[in-house]
Amino acid sequence: MAKSKKKKKSIDKKYLENLEHLQTELVHLQQWVVTQGLRVVIIFEGRDAAGKGGVIKRIAERVSPRVFRTVALPAPNDREKTQIYLQRYIAQLPAAGEVVLFDRSWYNRAGVEKVMGFCTEKEHTDFLRTVPDFERNLVDQGIILIKYWLDVSNEEQEKRFLKRINDPSRRWKLSPMDLESRRSWYAYSRARDAMFSATDTHWAPWHLVDSNNKQKARLNCISHLLGMIPYQKIKQEKIVLPEPNQDDAYDINDSIQNRNWIPKHF
Repeated sequence: MAKSKKKKKSIDKKYLENLEHLQTELVHLQQWVVTQGLRVVIIFEGRDAAGKGGVIKRIAERVSPRVFRTVALPAPNDREKTQIYLQRYIAQLPAAGEVVLFDRSWYNRAGVEKVMGFCTEKEHTDFLRTVPDFERNLVDQGIILIKYWLDVSNEEQEKRFLKRINDPSRRWKLSPMDLESRRSWYAYSRARDAMFSATDTHWAPWHLVDSNNKQKARLNCISHLLGMIPYQKIKQEKIVLPEPNQDDAYDINDSIQNRNWIPKHF
């Protein structure tokens, strides 16, 4: 038992070291995106419990939210339902110097909407027919478009859902839609296959990520992402931290001594 814990601790340490290195590279990439005025769209799709949120969280953890913007749109409201399908996603596309991380994207129509009956067969067919040209237009306009599908096995998804059911601190992650997606495993598989057949194009290919091991999936995905956008490290100017201006000095602690401080429990 002690040997197993020691091995796990060693693995976790190696994971954190690798993650820190990759996140440092993401900071360099961020500076390159800003200075070059790049526009980047990164799509994360996959089954429920595939680990999309975990990958996105590690990408965004050490970079500026003003540059790396995460978009996870809720279900469309009544007004949005009357718009053309792609309209609300187009509004989220990046300006110069921005990276948009889509935690699910317009591909909702190819997956959950198709399987759960939230769109008609015609709407689904029209989407698969038109989205390749839409994405070609994005790429032709200079947007860097990267699409990831996080793939998780039947057995691993079951294991993760059971963890959510049995752990009170994870129960909030489980939604009625998750249970339906579990019931519809094969329907989702067929929808995924149809999506790949129609939208895995040479100008916007799908990149599959084995996410049965969450830590490896995060590292592999970030490493691949860094290789997808050629960047250079921007030379940093030396920064000298200034001292406070003593001309305006006063006893700042005395002025807040009797304020309403919270109790120190730790």
